[in-house]
Amino acid sequence: MELLLHSIKLDWPVLLPILVCSILVVAVVINRFSFYKKNKRDVVLLIPRLQKELAKNNLQGAQDIAVRCGGVIGEVTEEAVRIFSEQKSGFSRSFDIAAALATRKLESHLTILGTIGGVAPFLGLFGTVVRILYTFQDLAVQGNQSAAVAMGIGSALIATAFGLGVAIVAVVFFNSFQSIVKRYEDDFQLIKLLFLSFVDSEGKTTSTSTSNLSL
Repeated sequence: MELLLHSIKLDWPVLLPILVCSILVVAVVINRFSFYKKNKRDVVLLIPRLQKELAKNNLQGAQDIAVRCGGVIGEVTEEAVRIFSEQKSGFSRSFDIAAALATRKLESHLTILGTIGGVAPFLGLFGTVVRILYTFQDLAVQGNQSAAVAMGIGSALIATAFGLGVAIVAVVFFNSFQSIVKRYEDDFQLIKLLFLSFVDSEGKTTSTSTSNLSL
């Protein structure tokens, strides 16, 4: 504890950027965790209900299901129903745009975690180098004192430990949140494939009717 207080007292200018990084990490983690929890939906339950309504060509029923679902999944599903009703031929491209916009919401602030995960260790190393340089300067002035050397080196290593700790937490949550975003993207693809299956089936029915009329 004495060593930690000594390090904070002497090295606070170089420890301050790491402290700011740690506060940013905590803020982003709380924000994203709350957002993902609020928008969590079970697509396994949503898909069969949508499939029943689409099979009956009941787009209003499908829209109601999307509204009741809510969250990011519900928003994307609502947009899918709208696109399906207005422009079946260009459904795939229009849906991809809607899904990409939703993915941006999901990935918001994650770059902060990725950046801190890469920068924090170097901030800690910078603090360590600065403290060691000051320790050598003190030794040159005061002479060889083993206690002062030990205290200086110990104080220097605290900055490295602090930087590594912040970086580890940032990287762990960054990877965890990226896997959640990937799961959402997989859900979007399932919704897209469901609607495309009905687009294809309607296209086949239309072409069959046209060929029968020509005969």
